[in-house]
Amino acid sequence: MTFRGDDYRSQGARRKLVQELRTKGIIDPAVLDAMGQVPRHLFFEDSALRLHAYEDKAFPIGCGQTISQPYTVAFQTQLLELQRGHRVLEVGTGSGYQTAVLTAMGAKVWSIERHRPLFLATRSRLETLGHRAALYHGDGFAGLPIYAPYDRILVTCGAPFVPDALLAQLRVGGTLVIPVGEGAVQRMVRIRREPDGSMTREEHGDFRFVPMLAHRQ
Repeated sequence: MTFRGDDYRSQGARRKLVQELRTKGIIDPAVLDAMGQVPRHLFFEDSALRLHAYEDKAFPIGCGQTISQPYTVAFQTQLLELQRGHRVLEVGTGSGYQTAVLTAMGAKVWSIERHRPLFLATRSRLETLGHRAALYHGDGFAGLPIYAPYDRILVTCGAPFVPDALLAQLRVGGTLVIPVGEGAVQRMVRIRREPDGSMTREEHGDFRFVPMLAHRQ
């Protein structure tokens, strides 16, 4: 897919980023392909920051939030073991970059954002870029039970605990990926709902996220 404002220089920078992600252990070809497709620089409001869009760094996007480091996006997405057609709940839409990676992989995405200015800006951006996702302004701790169950749930902010509401919205056989911790550093946790209804939990290293906050206007 070709996007307006996505020139050869940006495409070349994306190819270099994808190669860097490979060297850092991202091996899922579908994840790498999506990261190579989505023009990260078009998810920046600040034109000066766009020059750095393909560095493997997080950057501010307003409302005290960030667009995640590409490695973090790729790592979380790889943990999901996503398949085309999966129903995915994303908690923390932010800039919409992670949302776009998920839709580029063929997922059906419902995404919830607590900050209304981000919600409005991102909804417009994703529509302009042709990424179809259902976006909602609300409380990520509550999820979106009306559309549950989900095959995959991805939380893109640091949660102090694993919300029971999100676990309840996970399909049997489904996977939840969530960074958990109340400090500056969180543990990346993957939880699976087994066929017998039980939950299994794995930890996958330390990461830094902005905190997950309850809904407010």
